[in-house]
Amino acid sequence: MSKKVYCIAQFQPKPGKADELFKVLQSLEPNSNREDGCLQYIVTRQIASPFAEGKSFPIAFNEIWADLASFEAHCQRSEIKHFFETYCLAEDGLAADWNVCIYSDEPANFDAPVFG
Repeated sequence: MSKKVYCIAQFQPKPGKADELFKVLQSLEPNSNREDGCLQYIVTRQIASPFAEGKSFPIAFNEIWADLASFEAHCQRSEIKHFFETYCLAEDGLAADWNVCIYSDEPANFDAPVFG
């Protein structure tokens, strides 16, 4: 097991704003991928398939961070805070709704070895 943190950050664009929001989210990739703790940071669009008919927001980041501290440091970067203030929280933003969740691959009470 690991200390890795897996993040799914989903976005529901306002009507007619999907392409514009996707482009703004793509612009976050280069600097985020430069962060030392970033292992994966990819914005994706939902596509249709009869084998994957679940409910979701149509745009999602798939992120992997080395640890919780790396993820939390990322969230505090000025570029990320500016994105949420401008495109999510602002009345004239591009996102109608968003959902950011993090996950671990470690089971509860895992007795992982501790290294010096």
